[in-house]
Amino acid sequence: MPMTLIQGKFRVVQTAPDGDSIRFYAKNLEHWKKISQSIRTNKAGGVQLRLDAIDALETHFSPRIGSVGTQRQPLEYAHAAVDELLKFLGFQKFTRGKNEKITSSSPEEVPGFILTRSADVYGRSVALVFAGETEAEDGSDVFLDESLLNKSANCHLLSQGLAYPTFYSKLFPDSRSVMTAIVKQARQENKGLWSQDKTNTGFVLESLETITDRVVILPKLFRRLLSYLAINDGGVELDGFVSYLASLNDRIIILPDGHVTGFDYVVKVDGQQLKLSQQPEDIIFIEK
Repeated sequence: MPMTLIQGKFRVVQTAPDGDSIRFYAKNLEHWKKISQSIRTNKAGGVQLRLDAIDALETHFSPRIGSVGTQRQPLEYAHAAVDELLKFLGFQKFTRGKNEKITSSSPEEVPGFILTRSADVYGRSVALVFAGETEAEDGSDVFLDESLLNKSANCHLLSQGLAYPTFYSKLFPDSRSVMTAIVKQARQENKGLWSQDKTNTGFVLESLETITDRVVILPKLFRRLLSYLAINDGGVELDGFVSYLASLNDRIIILPDGHVTGFDYVVKVDGQQLKLSQQPEDIIFIEK
């Protein structure tokens, strides 16, 4: 499937990359106009990327309203995802300071390229990310096949069990099939976070620390749950969580039957027990 190829550099010093988001500096800023007018560049021309189709554990997330402040998921796999992404792209050494910021890296920048065709609501380019140089023409339309997809950082992180699949409706179905196979293999081999994942088996929410320090779950579910807890004035009771999810109107498609419904439909609450009724790769989120 055709996507726009953009060449550039990755830089991470004084940024706080997640395993699924990193700063990219295109050689030619004009190429962004081909993708979306909503893509936001900083004063140096950097654009924040969101790695398409994957979701790594949060190293820092702040609900927009409420009183819980900035929180994170268990750092063993949150940091492992960031570290693996940076190493994959060619950063040989890096140090992490306060607030998850990278304070130094060697080298200071690395070459790379992305394949993209859309932006998200936060002005980030939704992209497949690749390390190194390419002979393909900068700004050209490139056909995405399985061989090329498998060379992406997106697939690499899935193969290592360091990211969850989180598919959106703009992702090509054949790409989704390739990534789903990678996820199933990683889960079968109990790689990375899959050895501790509680998304579908469920867990008991006892305190905020349950999801920040102990339980590994789908980041999408973590963000929604943390945002709900943030408005509950310190309470962790789940009585209103499903109704809260319904109010957000996150629309999804459940595979393989194509059932269109809300995210609240697949979140099951029984007292303080919480789980997702569908495997993450069987859910497609519809862009807002």
